[in-house]
Amino acid sequence: MPDARTPLWTAEAIASATGGRLHGPDASISGLTYNSREIAPGDLFLALHGARDGHEFAEAAFAAGATVALVDRPVEGGPYVLVLDTLKALEALGVAARDRARLRGAVTGSVGKTSVTQAIKAGLDLAGSSHASIKSYNNHIGVPLTLARMPQGTDRAVFEIGMNHPGEIGPLSAFVRPHAACVTTVGPVHIEAFADGEAGVAREKAAIFEGLAPGGIAVVNAADAHADIVRQGAEKAGAVVRTFGHDAGCDARLLEFVADSEGATVTAELDGRRIEYRLAQSGVHWGLNSLCVILMLQALDVSLETALQALAGFQPLAGRGQERTVAVPGGVFTLIDESYNANPLSMKAGFVSLGARSVEPGGRRVVVLTDMLELGEHSRALHEGLAPAIVAAGLDVVHTAGPQMRLLHEALPPALRGQWRETAAELAAEAAALIQPGDVVMVKGSNGSKASLVAAALANLGVTEQGNNPSGSGAPHATR
Repeated sequence: MPDARTPLWTAEAIASATGGRLHGPDASISGLTYNSREIAPGDLFLALHGARDGHEFAEAAFAAGATVALVDRPVEGGPYVLVLDTLKALEALGVAARDRARLRGAVTGSVGKTSVTQAIKAGLDLAGSSHASIKSYNNHIGVPLTLARMPQGTDRAVFEIGMNHPGEIGPLSAFVRPHAACVTTVGPVHIEAFADGEAGVAREKAAIFEGLAPGGIAVVNAADAHADIVRQGAEKAGAVVRTFGHDAGCDARLLEFVADSEGATVTAELDGRRIEYRLAQSGVHWGLNSLCVILMLQALDVSLETALQALAGFQPLAGRGQERTVAVPGGVFTLIDESYNANPLSMKAGFVSLGARSVEPGGRRVVVLTDMLELGEHSRALHEGLAPAIVAAGLDVVHTAGPQMRLLHEALPPALRGQWRETAAELAAEAAALIQPGDVVMVKGSNGSKASLVAAALANLGVTEQGNNPSGSGAPHATR
């Protein structure tokens, strides 16, 4: 186990790792952050360049308790390590810390990255000392920052890796140098950045295998429409390929997923052995997600028993399926908060899960949707294309907000059309009119289209009587 008395870094060690020069006395460092508002006593303040120059906040960081600053020009207020480029220095810190973990895993995909990463982390926690990405710190800042925050003596670690444009995932995987990596799914996310659409997204996601350590394991979703592209990427990287899916021949094969009021029971075959286990998650996509988690944990030297124990206790994250029962005049309704993110794949999976839920007499299966973003020229077709999946799932009412969701509103059968408003804020202001006692209500949309406003408004209609414990999600630099 990491020793709490051992500093995360010393100022001299940071200077050595980054090729910088320490100005001031050596000091112990217990944490790292680039946000001066998050400084805790003993932290290193990273003066990064972004929308604002981090050097402007160095004095405030020292006043808040920062021990040392990492800078590319001299600052006032405390000791600093001077380097040529603070982002490059952060990358060097990450690489220097990488081998603190005996085994490392990496996760990417169009849907489910954060939840799968945190479920793997739950298993690593049970198996020994572990480390993982917090929130969705998965980009060119978040990945090296997570590496640099890894304590001495960590046994296993898992890192989330995302992208907005081509060419981002391979270099991030090279930072992590994982022993096992997975692609959860491939879908129409950020397709406006890829001339060949989803095929390009699949190749970019498969680039996570480029960073694998020799003999590394690639976990591939054989049920994905682009599984061949992903598998080819894994084989090109020389990885040992492990697959999960529905078909015979998969290393982990889903046989049955039965949801209930407390989660779900999964029946599967793992390397030809039949297993049955419980999940705290009720979304149907967690059948395959759980198999991905199991294969990743096995690759990181975690026993099946420990993996199943972790899955049984892993609760939905805030904004990613967290449920609560909300008391309103005349009864209660169930709120499923999926407001953190959305794309066509996750939308359709959510509809299936909602359609499978039982409701009280007089209750309805209600979905509240806001725009899916970053779909480029495909946006109209992909929004309108949600209508058949909604009908097939047997949902009762669809409330929508945003200019793109108006396209879906008009494509729906009239009997399913609820309210449409220009913005999520307008729809949130009418929250009480969207539901009735006995309903099961799912809220889903892209973070940028403010679906969370509607989820918060619905939650605030009454007193939350029961539900899953909240868990943080999201990050200022999240990518997908």
